[in-house]
Amino acid sequence: MARDLSKYLYGEMDKEAGIQHTSHRTKIVATVGPACDTYEKLLELVKAGVNIFRLNFSHGSHEDKAKIIDHIRQINKTEPYSISILGDLQGPKLRVGEIGNDALLIEPGDILTFTSKEKVVGTKEKIYVSYPNLHEDVEIGNKIMIDDGKLEVVVVDITPEGEVKVKVTYGGLLLPKKGVNLPDTKISLPAMTEKDIIDLAFIIEKKLDWVALSFVRKAEDIVDLKRRLTEAKSKTKVIAKIEMPSALVDLRNIIVESDAVMVARGDLGVELPVEKVPAAQRDIIRKSLHRAKPVIVATQMMESMIDRVKPNRSEITDVANAVLEGADAVMLSAETATGKHPALVVETMRKIILEVERTEYRYNREEDLKPQPHSPS
Repeated sequence: MARDLSKYLYGEMDKEAGIQHTSHRTKIVATVGPACDTYEKLLELVKAGVNIFRLNFSHGSHEDKAKIIDHIRQINKTEPYSISILGDLQGPKLRVGEIGNDALLIEPGDILTFTSKEKVVGTKEKIYVSYPNLHEDVEIGNKIMIDDGKLEVVVVDITPEGEVKVKVTYGGLLLPKKGVNLPDTKISLPAMTEKDIIDLAFIIEKKLDWVALSFVRKAEDIVDLKRRLTEAKSKTKVIAKIEMPSALVDLRNIIVESDAVMVARGDLGVELPVEKVPAAQRDIIRKSLHRAKPVIVATQMMESMIDRVKPNRSEITDVANAVLEGADAVMLSAETATGKHPALVVETMRKIILEVERTEYRYNREEDLKPQPHSPS
């Protein structure tokens, strides 16, 4: 059944989910990291406009996250705010292993060997990839993208020993632990890894408001996560991260099963041809809104402000367009987690949101969801 939209139409959200009305209707999600993990820094971000803090379970220990959770809950207890906490599961994220000298220059035409059999320190001879089924799932001619698509290789051979030979198409510096995407390959990994199951137990124990499932491929992935939460008698709500082409195929069912949806443009922009991402974002937002499910737009919203004090013009427009399209929230990642100016980024994003929300062009859910009269035949 569709949820009551009135809370969202007038800028209010469920107190149980940890979000209360603020002057900006489009909420701000900020990722916590070394740049903002103290009580003072977190409070500074809240005062700048943060509504939800994201804990990225791809990095850091449970002990560190427990301290951050305590800080946020102390803010909710002593300050006039109701800030929610989102635990973002890593999911079956594929990565290269350690790299010799912390960087390896690969150039177009180079032939490299990928292995998942042994955790070697990467050289031009051999590089470890954390995907046990790599040699079984890829085919000759498949593209493999590394570091959010900065590097690209193509499979040229698969050896009887289970090693994958690739030829470099687009080169550059290969750094340790960078992500690997297989846009041409059907991945045979479960939706939740052993690490995710351990992290989920921590999320349940700490009673976080939201849990985000990464690399959702089908609605059954969400159903399985919700079953685990129900069995644990947890009230944590589920966010489906849309970042795989297969998720777009089953999008309607994924939205129905989820409590909220995230347009995770980082991996989506690698898995899809880049020119298809804007239309995919709009489609995800509209389908989520029509099901009365909150939707978050994430990744590279204000990335230049990791170092700089002002955003690029294109980033300003990106945030504005997310608001105009009707997104319930926009998310900051490295901008707040490791950036030089976390509070300034949030303040700048909030100003952009407020300015756009004052315009007549802002998306109007109430109007959009009104039944339209049939045109005369």
